[in-house]
Amino acid sequence: MDTERLIRIFDRQATDYDRKRDDPKQRRWRQKLIGSAKGEVLELAVGAGANFPFYPKGVKITAVDFSGAMVEKARRAAGQYRLEADCICADIEDMSFAAHSFDTIVSTLSLCSYKNPLNLLVKLNRWCKPDGTILLLEHGIGSNLLVTTLQRALNPLLYRIYGCHQTRDILGLVRESGMQITRVESYSLNMVHLIWAGPEEQQL
Repeated sequence: MDTERLIRIFDRQATDYDRKRDDPKQRRWRQKLIGSAKGEVLELAVGAGANFPFYPKGVKITAVDFSGAMVEKARRAAGQYRLEADCICADIEDMSFAAHSFDTIVSTLSLCSYKNPLNLLVKLNRWCKPDGTILLLEHGIGSNLLVTTLQRALNPLLYRIYGCHQTRDILGLVRESGMQITRVESYSLNMVHLIWAGPEEQQL
């Protein structure tokens, strides 16, 4: 799917994403993960700002999303929660930051939509400070045979409707990127993962 069509799909979903900020299960997952953020933060695919209620005081957030409608929702949420957040409308896959720019990098439910998620994860290793933290809340292929069969069957349709792949091997992608995983919690038949990681060790 071309990027412009994908952006239109997420523009249409912006209001729904705003409402889903109150989903109890997602709030628990986000609160558990985002509380570890500190310092200069990069948040990918910020959406409607669902993570904003859970950031500790004092963080400075660079929040990116390629959907203009999502970015507008995120700006309003940043004001609501009195966060210092620079909300940027851009495609994170096309962006570049200096090495070691961020203390914390956050991605929640975004790896499903990128054209090349592994390439992006490799970039995150560079953008994160050596002693920084990468926080991921992602969904993908599960561990139950019946469910995974259904995921694979429905994946083409759901991608066309929602712009979201259901069958990506999240833990496999993170490991392949070289990130140093320090903690994982998996839910919903291993379809959802909370991941605390550090960047790949850089060779001197």
